[in-house]
Amino acid sequence: MIMAVALLAGCEKKPAEGESKGVAQKKDSVVIVIGSEPSTLDPTKGWGHGNSPIVQSTLVKYNADLTFTKDLATDYRLSEDGLTWTFTLRDDAYFTDGEKVKAGDVAFTIQTAKEAMGSVDLTYVKDAIAKDDRTVEVTLNKPMSVFLNTMASLGIVPEHAYGADYGTNPIGSGPYKFVEWRPQEQILFTANENYYGGVPAIKNVTVVFMSEDAALAAVQSGQADVAYTSATLGKTKVSGYHVEAIPAVDNRGFTLPVLPAEGKKTESGAPIGNNVTCNLEIRQAIAYAIDRQQVADVALNGFGRPAYSENDGMPWNNPEVAIETNVEYAKKLLADHGWKDSDGDGIVERDGVKAEFTCMYPAGDSARQAIAMAAAEQVAKIGIRINVEGLSWDNIMPRMFSEAVLMGWGSSTPSETYYLYRSEGALLDDFYNPEGYVSQVTDGYLNAAMEALTVEDAYANWKKAQWDGKTGTAMQGECPWVWIVNLDHVTYVRDGLSIGTQPLHGHGHGLPLIQNLETWTWTE
Repeated sequence: MIMAVALLAGCEKKPAEGESKGVAQKKDSVVIVIGSEPSTLDPTKGWGHGNSPIVQSTLVKYNADLTFTKDLATDYRLSEDGLTWTFTLRDDAYFTDGEKVKAGDVAFTIQTAKEAMGSVDLTYVKDAIAKDDRTVEVTLNKPMSVFLNTMASLGIVPEHAYGADYGTNPIGSGPYKFVEWRPQEQILFTANENYYGGVPAIKNVTVVFMSEDAALAAVQSGQADVAYTSATLGKTKVSGYHVEAIPAVDNRGFTLPVLPAEGKKTESGAPIGNNVTCNLEIRQAIAYAIDRQQVADVALNGFGRPAYSENDGMPWNNPEVAIETNVEYAKKLLADHGWKDSDGDGIVERDGVKAEFTCMYPAGDSARQAIAMAAAEQVAKIGIRINVEGLSWDNIMPRMFSEAVLMGWGSSTPSETYYLYRSEGALLDDFYNPEGYVSQVTDGYLNAAMEALTVEDAYANWKKAQWDGKTGTAMQGECPWVWIVNLDHVTYVRDGLSIGTQPLHGHGHGLPLIQNLETWTWTE
């Protein structure tokens, strides 16, 4: 990525190692460096999905414990049959062009997101109707327990000012106003002086897009106030800055194809299946052979924790999915199923098939590379060889249905579990279920969780989908994934700047960092 020209202005000299140039900062402004540029600022097409969209307001917000608090909505209720949500809107919310936010805008946003059929899944919505200026009624085709989760990140767009260019020039009613977007460089925001929640202390915001190495360099030269970087770089000392390791449900693990290679292909022509990873004992042996804490310590400089599922620490996670490292048990699993090293090359084999396969990761992602290599080194001790290969995502996609990928997920909504494991999504040309996992039992729990009328019933079924005591997606179950670590989001922060109480971050290369931007302040 290109460093924004504005950030380079006034450079005097290259600082010594570990030294910050200490560029004078305005105490109402911040420069933030992150690694992931959004494709749009249109919430109906995915902007803010899983996070706060900051330019737009949402009907509800997440509390720190992932319960909900009201935002644009002053009240909401669900009918007894679970099919109708009614929201009452506040009367003091305005778009930045001066027009009041009305129920018609909410209905328009929901309908537009439904029709977009993007990352915001509202296909289950039957209709959204403004009953009057302050009341909107949303009717569902079936009960949907994750509806409020979706509303917590679906920013409301103005019906009167929505058009083809909205994603690059948005109007909203959130804490910040959009100013300018220079693709592959930066986005500028400014505080919304008429925001109903109070004017943010940070008035001017520059979000710059950089690689991990460049982000650290920006900190070392004093050109950034906040920079999201990699765990592999987080131990570098920089004068005038401190590192905040923000806990995240941002996991990394191996996707392992569960089908054999039989010459079948996906709709796009990608080969399906792997004759090594299709064996359950191989997948489980890998899971038990990995010392997750050691991987976190070695590959992530300690900026991480063991991962056992896609939603560790969330209220819908089943704690029984956690397993202990047991190398001897992993070896026994292989031996009991006829895998042995008969030629002394360190790799077990069976019926002429060696326990060897490739795991791909996106080239340039130093954390994924380090995790994959550290895990592969441990797995080699039980006679399974994993060849680690860095590729572009374009090159990974056609091979991910037949080879392993060091993949990452993590979200503030349990619907991610549904998309990761539903049989209907297996082997589609997206990243959710390339391993081809199919289970009627799991589908039953997933559907029951999605259609539950109470949070308690939903959580109970999410947990059973992972492990019901006999089967499930867990590593001691069908094990389509071998989960390894949850990353901390390693962030350099200039001394004197508070980035507030960060909520638990989901997956994302920096974007979760700004979801509480309106609470940031300079303290000195």
